Amino acid sequence: MKPTNTMAFLGGLIGTIVMTLMMMYMAPMMTGAPMDIAAMLGGMMGGWTVGMIVHLVMGIIVFPLVYVLFFYHLIGGTPFFRGLVYGVLLWLAAVVVVMPIAGAGVLMSNIGGMMAVIAALIGHLVYGGILGAVAGHGPMRQT
Repeated sequence: MKPTNTMAFLGGLIGTIVMTLMMMYMAPMMTGAPMDIAAMLGGMMGGWTVGMIVHLVMGIIVFPLVYVLFFYHLIGGTPFFRGLVYGVLLWLAAVVVVMPIAGAGVLMSNIGGMMAVIAALIGHLVYGGILGAVAGHGPMRQT
């Protein structure tokens, strides 16, 4: 059964909140510095507020829609596993394409190197796992 957009948006919302909090509070324990996603995106687009809006729109709307429309049927396994695989794909795009554009270098070499890459991978796995699990749960029913 294909997930509904509504459940995917809900999974994206929860996943984005958890991932953002992890990057703010847990990543500094691994890397020694906070990972401010909004600041990185905002540096390319016009400030922290714009970066945060882009981060939220991507995590809550765009990535869940792309998952439901294009990736859900390409990835096998349980909904949680599908989400994990999708999280890895998002992470690869981030560390190979987005981060270099933002000035962080390929594999985040300019902002913490391997520890930052691992922290980002963990965050994307959490995001993807939550997205997949919630989206794959199906529509909520009243009993």
